[in-house]
Amino acid sequence: MSRILVFMLMISTYALASSGSAENSGTDIIQRTVNFLLFAGLIWYLVAEPVKNYFASRSQSIADEMKKVQDKLRETANLKKDALAKISAAEKFAQDLAVSSKKENKIVNDNIMSQCDADIEIMAKQQAVLIEFEQRKMVRGVVEETLKEVLAQSDESFDKEAMANVILKKVA
Repeated sequence: MSRILVFMLMISTYALASSGSAENSGTDIIQRTVNFLLFAGLIWYLVAEPVKNYFASRSQSIADEMKKVQDKLRETANLKKDALAKISAAEKFAQDLAVSSKKENKIVNDNIMSQCDADIEIMAKQQAVLIEFEQRKMVRGVVEETLKEVLAQSDESFDKEAMANVILKKVA
């Protein structure tokens, strides 16, 4: 069908073409108009479908790109929501961690303080026992020394007065 139409247009173009003589200059406007219309129709016939297809495919590709951009936008919005949810969960976890760390710190601190108090009490008891031991040792030493002195003195002057003097010397 289209070949027949093209063939008829070609024949009519040749048939109605102007001979180019100057004497028919007033009447060749109709032939030129028909030639122009035939030429425009032929161009329209040959170019219209590819141009329509080009613009349709271009519109479709733009629509596809727009859809991809909208999908990415939705995906980004979802990722943003997920990230915000994770951030809020992390902040809550950080607060819980801070609270539990403070509690653990207090527990550990109380344990250390009670252990230190117990250690100080034990050390005080040990020190008291050591002081008592040293006092006994010192008393023993003084008594032994006094007895040696007393025994070293002659028996003749051993009376209560002499013994009191020796003890007073050691005590002073």
